[in-house]
Amino acid sequence: MTDARWVEVRRALHQIPEPGFEEVKTQRYLLDQIARMPQDRLEVATWRTGILARVRGTGTSGKGPRVIGYRADMDGLPIEEETSYPFRSRHPGYMHACGHDLHMTIALAVLDHFARRPAACDVVVVFQPAEEGPGGARPMLESEEFRRWRPDLMLALHIAPEYPVGTIATRPGILFANTSELFIDLIGQGGHAAYPHRANDMVVAGAHLVTQLQSIVARNVDPLDSAVVTIGRLTGGTKQNIIAERARLEGTIRTLSRESMRRVKARIEALVRGIEEGFACRAEIDYGANYTQVYNHEALTREFMAFVGERQAAELVECREAMTGEDFGDFLAEIPGFMFWLGVDAPYGLHHAKLEPNEDAIGVAVRVVTEYITWKAAQ
Repeated sequence: MTDARWVEVRRALHQIPEPGFEEVKTQRYLLDQIARMPQDRLEVATWRTGILARVRGTGTSGKGPRVIGYRADMDGLPIEEETSYPFRSRHPGYMHACGHDLHMTIALAVLDHFARRPAACDVVVVFQPAEEGPGGARPMLESEEFRRWRPDLMLALHIAPEYPVGTIATRPGILFANTSELFIDLIGQGGHAAYPHRANDMVVAGAHLVTQLQSIVARNVDPLDSAVVTIGRLTGGTKQNIIAERARLEGTIRTLSRESMRRVKARIEALVRGIEEGFACRAEIDYGANYTQVYNHEALTREFMAFVGERQAAELVECREAMTGEDFGDFLAEIPGFMFWLGVDAPYGLHHAKLEPNEDAIGVAVRVVTEYITWKAAQ
């Protein structure tokens, strides 16, 4: 069971979802909660709308890490909530549909635990903004505030609606894919629908490009590798009897290797050049936010999995890699560590307007994380 205090905290956070780098109310609420914790070993710093909180350790560790970091993301999604909750979002058009309200609650509970019962080493809890975009991990990693308390090891979790409460799922090596946003603008010549020969129709050009982009994964990616190119939105034109001067494609790219991401982008650029030539138009490509793969440190992840299994702290599952994206990969690219899935047993998936995670998962996560950090710090 989850302590009633943390259920209350999660429900309060659920009501104030905010866009990336605009988490002003969220930051204020988190700081108020942190101020209620014992302060004798606790130091707090802010970075933009994020927070770093360090609990000084007892200094009795031997060869173990000097600083262990735990990260939670903060931002919400532009989704109109459709849950049955009486504590639904108070911000129209925004919702915590990816579980960041649970992530922050778990991080607060972990911080509170170590503020009251310090580990042998320092523990730094990182509340990171803008995971959903444009990506807060990389600039936070490079900030002076983070560098001052830079961990030797970092861990994080992500809720998983498909797993039962009490389940921890992870794997050594790649867990989440490399991801890139994709925006393509096509610019031609508008005109009257009755005189197509006097115009240059970008709806037709856009339709051809969407079809061609589907050939990339089928014909340009190693069948033993994995990649996704999805166009989720195609817009163009203003009225049914006006030939469209502009069209815009919006999508996402996901790969399980950096080399495949390079190849996919190169092929996209080649196809777009062909559209420019074939339709006598101009094109602009913007890759938007790019997230590196979440690659779990192999030895640390196996050690964590053994710890969970031996302690029977949760039901352990060695999962497959996923095409989801997470900017926690930026931290893992420079600091050894890992991420794991936390089962929350919900019928609707991540980014769904009806997502209702089981709050009992909060207690499971707090127990697993605090026990692991305490054990690791004492080595």
